[in-house]
Amino acid sequence: MAGTAGTPGTPRVLRAMNDRAALDLLLEHGPLSRTRIGKLTGLSKPTASQLLARLEAAGLVLATGTTEGRPGPSAQLYEVNPGAGHAAGLDVTPQRILAAVADITGRTVGRHELPTPGRRTGTPVVQQVTDALDGAVKAAGLARDDIHRLVIGTPGAFDPTTGRLRYASHLPGWHSPTLLDELAAALPMPFEYENDVNLVALAEQRLGAARGHADFVLLWNQEGLGAALVLGGRLHRGWTGGAGEVGFLPVPGTPLVRQVTKANSGGYQELAGSQAVPRLARELGIEDVPPGPYAESAAQLVARAAEAGDRAHGELLRTYATRLATGLASLVSVLDPELVVLSGTALTSGGESLRALVQAELEELAASRPRLVMGDVREHPVLRGALESAIATTRDEVFDTSR
Repeated sequence: MAGTAGTPGTPRVLRAMNDRAALDLLLEHGPLSRTRIGKLTGLSKPTASQLLARLEAAGLVLATGTTEGRPGPSAQLYEVNPGAGHAAGLDVTPQRILAAVADITGRTVGRHELPTPGRRTGTPVVQQVTDALDGAVKAAGLARDDIHRLVIGTPGAFDPTTGRLRYASHLPGWHSPTLLDELAAALPMPFEYENDVNLVALAEQRLGAARGHADFVLLWNQEGLGAALVLGGRLHRGWTGGAGEVGFLPVPGTPLVRQVTKANSGGYQELAGSQAVPRLARELGIEDVPPGPYAESAAQLVARAAEAGDRAHGELLRTYATRLATGLASLVSVLDPELVVLSGTALTSGGESLRALVQAELEELAASRPRLVMGDVREHPVLRGALESAIATTRDEVFDTSR
């Protein structure tokens, strides 16, 4: 019996599958001719022509230029229409909300930074979110209704059973049990929320050092110390969203931290977090410790230690590497990942010198020996991950021609 429209194997579904394959190829390779799309998809020239005509009529592709410099007549080139859809991402910290809008090709078209000076601000969180979003939307020359989806990245995680933000007591105003409902009422587009380090891992998986890897750990060290776990190609979030909150991990080398949620810290954070680096530098007799926030001071010290040839800075880098490997050894022993990505300024500033030291230490402390690499996504990686997540869902919706 013939299937109904929308049933797998019917012409409508097959056309939609071919459409999506062609759109993905255009995103990956850039402008392509009808002949090239046909070869890459295995479609005949007439079918490829019908496909492109259908996508052009739907506003999903644009004719753009022609092939030049090749034998024979020039051919029309096609590309994905950047304006076919837009998505937005937010990177939330206690100091600011960074918002950006990207078109469906992934290109950032608008950005806005909204300072949120901790507990001194009297602006409700919902208004902070909408103000940051509106600033990016305006910078992109768009309206709120043009945004198909928003992804919000925060420290910690929203507990799916209670709706409350956990593991991030340092983020003022974000702990109301009704916050997610209030955001849903205020925002005209669907939105998702995700842990900030998980978003960094997503950015590295799609654009950076973890491309092609289905099992990896990303260790992040900047304002806080955390990890993201990707198993079988998917993020592992845990029952309450707290998988990867490794800053709370008890480790040798530091006293046990009790009541960790009240302290918002734990053994691994105290041993190897960014706040530990300036302390360690002073203990080693390094006098010119940079002032300012811990993350900035740590990044400068680690970068200097990776380049300096004196004894004190060398000892700083070696001790820091041992501390990092101490916590990583527990993760590696439990998860046995294929790859470990080091990210965050307190790690990436150490470059190959720090990476090699941590790798060597880890090989002595753990039975399995994953490869360690530095993260490639350095410019606002949380925001980039939020945009990548929002864009992926937007593409699934906009590119679905079976409806």
